[in-house]
Amino acid sequence: MTAIRAVAMLNALGNDLSTIAANLTAGEAPGMEEQASGWLQAGNCAVARVKGALPSLPRLLTRHDSRNNRLLLAALNQLSPQLEDVIQCHGRDRVAVVMGTSTSGLDEGDARVSAERVAAWRYDQQELGDPSRFISQALQLDGPSLTISTACSSSARAIITGKRLIDAGIVDAALVGGADTLSRMPINGFHSLESLSLERCAPFSKDRCGITIGEGAALLLLTRDGGPVALKGVGESSDAWHMSAPHPEGEGAGRAIRMALIDAGLAPNDIGYINMHGTATRLNDDIEARIVNRLFGDSVPASSVKHLIGHTLGAAGAMEAALCWLILTRNLALPPQDFSRHPRDETLPPCGVLTAPAPLARPWILSNAFAFGGNNTSLILGRNDEPF
Repeated sequence: MTAIRAVAMLNALGNDLSTIAANLTAGEAPGMEEQASGWLQAGNCAVARVKGALPSLPRLLTRHDSRNNRLLLAALNQLSPQLEDVIQCHGRDRVAVVMGTSTSGLDEGDARVSAERVAAWRYDQQELGDPSRFISQALQLDGPSLTISTACSSSARAIITGKRLIDAGIVDAALVGGADTLSRMPINGFHSLESLSLERCAPFSKDRCGITIGEGAALLLLTRDGGPVALKGVGESSDAWHMSAPHPEGEGAGRAIRMALIDAGLAPNDIGYINMHGTATRLNDDIEARIVNRLFGDSVPASSVKHLIGHTLGAAGAMEAALCWLILTRNLALPPQDFSRHPRDETLPPCGVLTAPAPLARPWILSNAFAFGGNNTSLILGRNDEPF
């Protein structure tokens, strides 16, 4: 059994767990900017930002200075007591660092290309492996350290990898998660694919037209035991169907969900809530609704939180797993889908989409992350005081 001992995160809902919990419950996202300028080559679009100042990197780590790593440092600071306990207990060579990202410090690289000169720019800032390298150096850890980049499933795969390192006896603890930062390249890239919503995204709505990109960082500290929440089951698959479109029948995504259920030893009716990937693109929501309907019917409460935090790309899997941890540990109401501005798409198969807050009636939560290239992940979390 793998325990999630502690989490840390910051996103458009807030910069600490208490603020995030309060705004998730209220359905308010202070960092959601409906008409942000400077990101699209022409016009404005909605983005989900982390508000407020971020900590500066220590002088010895300035070669890694990027907004992405500053987001990670802010999350690290939230976990200082728990990390110190784990390091003291197990040693610096028995703690792994596994991160997920899609952009790393790409925004700094963009600034380098766009301007005549950017002081002290280094390639390290945008190298995809830099988040894990930075964290390992900041904590002076000697255990395995790697970064996974499989688009929107990156940090979910980081969680799965950390669990497997613990299960294999290679380490005793793993700091897993991810970060991604707003950057012009992915925003304009999704716009060119006609998958970017210019206003706040509206998952499972009749008028949905694409994603809202968000930024943030999320960290989960995995150990063999000692945490309030268990990582009960994991599943992953690859469609190899299309570079930017899901399999039309959702075969790989369905396999990942079934694998997680089998790994957890649970039946579909044991699940109390499904955190849907729910990107608000036409294809994703249609296919995910079909998969959930096929496996769970309409009986399990489900929703997407991307209208509140945006799609945090490589950080999405860990970010939304961390929100599920928060729901479990603080007994928060399940977040409903917002159909106040756009009506629900009644043509989608019924799949338990919540229209009002509801309590968690059963102790297990399924969280999905589906990515470009057919990379699919599913995680099942539950309270550690529940029977196994």
